[in-house]
Amino acid sequence: MTSAPRRAELMVGREVIGGDDRLEQAAVINPADQTVVGYAPVADAGLVEAAVASAAAAFRDWSGRPAIQRAGHLSSVAAWIRSNGPRLARSLTLEQGKPLSEAASEVETAAKAFDYYAAEAVRVDGQIIPTESATLRSLVIRQPFGVVAAITTWNYPLGLMAWKIAPALAAGCTVVAKPAEQTPLTVLDVICGAVQAGLPAGVLNSLNGDGAGAGTWLAEHPRVAKISFTGGTQTGRRLLEIASRDIKSVTLELGGHSPMIVDADAPMDLAVADGVKRSFRNAGQLCNSVNRIFVVRSVADEFVTRFAAQAAKLTVGPGLADPEPDVGPLSSAATRERVERHVADARRRGGEVLVGGTRPDDERLRDGFYFLPTVVVGGEDLVMLREETFGPVVPIGVVEDLDEAITRANALDFGLVCYLYTRDLRTSIESAERLEFGTVNVNNVGGGDVRFPYSGWKHSGLGLELGHDGLAEYLRTKNIRIEIGYR
Repeated sequence: MTSAPRRAELMVGREVIGGDDRLEQAAVINPADQTVVGYAPVADAGLVEAAVASAAAAFRDWSGRPAIQRAGHLSSVAAWIRSNGPRLARSLTLEQGKPLSEAASEVETAAKAFDYYAAEAVRVDGQIIPTESATLRSLVIRQPFGVVAAITTWNYPLGLMAWKIAPALAAGCTVVAKPAEQTPLTVLDVICGAVQAGLPAGVLNSLNGDGAGAGTWLAEHPRVAKISFTGGTQTGRRLLEIASRDIKSVTLELGGHSPMIVDADAPMDLAVADGVKRSFRNAGQLCNSVNRIFVVRSVADEFVTRFAAQAAKLTVGPGLADPEPDVGPLSSAATRERVERHVADARRRGGEVLVGGTRPDDERLRDGFYFLPTVVVGGEDLVMLREETFGPVVPIGVVEDLDEAITRANALDFGLVCYLYTRDLRTSIESAERLEFGTVNVNNVGGGDVRFPYSGWKHSGLGLELGHDGLAEYLRTKNIRIEIGYR
């Protein structure tokens, strides 16, 4: 039974906004059946101004607090997330569509981010640099930027936002967060919950609205010192242009179009299982999803046959179904239309669709944005090999050797993650060094882990997230030189 639509609330300083009709209310749609699951207030220019002013007013106190105090607040947010975990996971599934277990995993990912950066908050250090003078002291300290605009996309609404908010707060910045307008409910809930958990008013504020409105107004605001964005490459370019006007700091995590390489000596059981997992998890709507596979000819027949057989066994359905499906709906009609265009293009160009290729033939799924897990082999110059499909479709190309696979993997302007399967240690190391990606996973498809730096090369991003280096993205360096020999 579906719950009645709920109204989300915005947090601006001490004021909770959303329970009345002062602002336009945008409907949030469940992609599994197109029902309305909630409403979220749409911020106008005045509310954007209020949110930034609130964050700016809170910055001096928050950045001046001992790091151990900020760490305590982050730990409290992590505890609040976990104590509300089942409710948050259900909310994520309703607005985004992913299976409930995947939503629960995302909630835990968010909690881990706050835990990790609570520990990292007390590890911000500096230097004393020797000078040529007996009376001159040179100190290097690191200080927070100020107000951060955190803007994220819809595929991992809570996890991606936590990856921004947690290090920013740990560094001493204050934040105005704007989730994607398609999936704002869970993020807005957590931000209100963070204040309930004791986070001081104004330190974390929230907005809702589209990129052309609230997103642009927030990015352009002169009191925003840094923009941190996860989403499409075109939007990243636009935000970079906006930031250039005021020379704002920018961190961008953009499109991935990640390849998987299967060498002749690959551990085949692992390669097949991992490839299917990372190709179709979250209906293929991951920045680090396997979007193209290059398999060496000598093992191609075996890999393709086994990969297609496993993909054909995947179940499709609503994320709250029991038993739980392997693949939920796509995010929107527009997303599914792009998937269908790419599959049609592959067929025109000689690609063979081994599995899927259509919407499911199930009357119970007709109102949702579903598409069957799809495997394509062969064809010439497929659009899906050049452009990110961002859906449950993966093309497999046969290559003569590892060198050709690496060349084809590096050929695009994307460089987020690459997956390599081989049993040879020397091949692993040499190939990883040649691959032009911020992350190279050898014999595993682990996603972003809060402990490890996560960076996009080329058009896949600027700067990095996660790990200790992710905290440094929210700090700037200052040199202090003191002459102590005066009389």
